[in-house]
Amino acid sequence: MGVGKTTIGKTVARRLDRDFIDVDYEIEKEYGMAVADIFKKYGESTFREKEKNLIVSLSKQPRKVLSLGGGAFLQEEIRQVCLENCLVIYLSMSFSCWKERIPLLIPSRPVLQGKSEIDIQQLFNARKNIYAQNHIKVVTDLKESEELADYIVQKITDKN
Repeated sequence: MGVGKTTIGKTVARRLDRDFIDVDYEIEKEYGMAVADIFKKYGESTFREKEKNLIVSLSKQPRKVLSLGGGAFLQEEIRQVCLENCLVIYLSMSFSCWKERIPLLIPSRPVLQGKSEIDIQQLFNARKNIYAQNHIKVVTDLKESEELADYIVQKITDKN
């Protein structure tokens, strides 16, 4: 959440000549509103079900770079299908770096709204433990997106 998945993902997809799909954006297009508004109007469970169905479908398609929203990987079914069918890359950022982004993230991240910094840090730490289930971990602290994309492309190329 807020670590540069979309920016880095688009660059990686372009360099590998693959389609880039931002799952949240695809759902926003379908509903004609932002994720925060989908949460308000239809509830989180409706969003999560749509997210799960889309990711399960996309994960089985070749030559795609998927950007999952921060809460997607928390769903066991999504996590398992991605770990089985995809190369899961975790963009890891320390809380000290990430918390500088919080004011920019809150308006578009319903899960952060109305939370104290302590609550947000607890959420961050809980998610970090789940995100540890991955194929490649990339530490993003103080690195430019181009440098990170270079590293990821090299890792993907090495695995193939």
